[in-house]
Amino acid sequence: MKKKRWFALLIAVILLLFSTSMSIFQIKENSEDVYAGLFESTGEYQEAVYLEGNPAEKVVILEVDGVIQDSSTSYLSGEGYNHDLFMNSLNTVLEDETVKGLVLQVNSPGGGVTESAEIAAKLSEIEERIPVYVSMGTMAASGGYYISAGADKIFAPETCMTGSIGVIMSGLNFTGLLERYGIKDTTVKSGPYKDIGSPTREQTPEDQEILQSMVDNAYQGFVEIVAEGRGMSVDEVKLIADGRIMDGKQAKEAGLIDEFGYLEDTVDAMLADEGIEGAQVVEWTPTADANFTSMLSYGAKGMLDQEAQSVALLNELQQANSPRLMYLYTAE
Repeated sequence: MKKKRWFALLIAVILLLFSTSMSIFQIKENSEDVYAGLFESTGEYQEAVYLEGNPAEKVVILEVDGVIQDSSTSYLSGEGYNHDLFMNSLNTVLEDETVKGLVLQVNSPGGGVTESAEIAAKLSEIEERIPVYVSMGTMAASGGYYISAGADKIFAPETCMTGSIGVIMSGLNFTGLLERYGIKDTTVKSGPYKDIGSPTREQTPEDQEILQSMVDNAYQGFVEIVAEGRGMSVDEVKLIADGRIMDGKQAKEAGLIDEFGYLEDTVDAMLADEGIEGAQVVEWTPTADANFTSMLSYGAKGMLDQEAQSVALLNELQQANSPRLMYLYTAE
């Protein structure tokens, strides 16, 4: 094996060991933290005061920034969104009696169907106890809109990119490339659909029908979430649920958002509407160790040369052969 590939493997092992050690440190509650004195943190997140007020009555700001996907990603991915940490934060909001309101700051093109549904379900639980407002950022599309739809009130800038109500299942087919280089697929399977979505064989009409039915089911679920959350009929939602992206003005005309505004406007509206003007408003963000792990991964990616990155990409492609339902806006 070439020295460059050995170097890439070494970096991957180091990151694996570092990530594992960080997870162990997080589990040790009330123990001495290696970051003690550097950050004020609670559990897996750190708290910063956004607006002074009574700490016995809090409004929490949580941010969804990036693609909504689970945390079992490559150590070289450099993802900013951590699904496990975010769900833990939602559980804390649900259980903390001092929290009187939640502002969800969404800046996401969407992501996985399962992860988006998990967030939406937890937010529905939270709404049974406290109000939930959404402040959209530059983009809150597809899954980003899915998790927003059930909020009590949605704010967005006029320039926000939102909507994109729909489902996508992307894939690549390498059969032509394999034939060109004389590579044959030697897959052995128990049934004709066991390798459905495989990039090494042509998709059959039967494959297409099966996959399309899955997309249709997920699409129907998306439409129903929007209809329930926005007080619209399913037929009304379907008129605009063709995957189109909208700006804030178009979204307001379509009934997908309530008001134009930014985070400050959303917070002010919640405090006034819910009669909790004296509440302390705080922002919860991942602790330093989670952020540091992400930055280290990103930095390591830049250290690898083109050949090593190609090897890593091929490894990830091998793990991504199966089709995946996504509530994701992508122009690519």
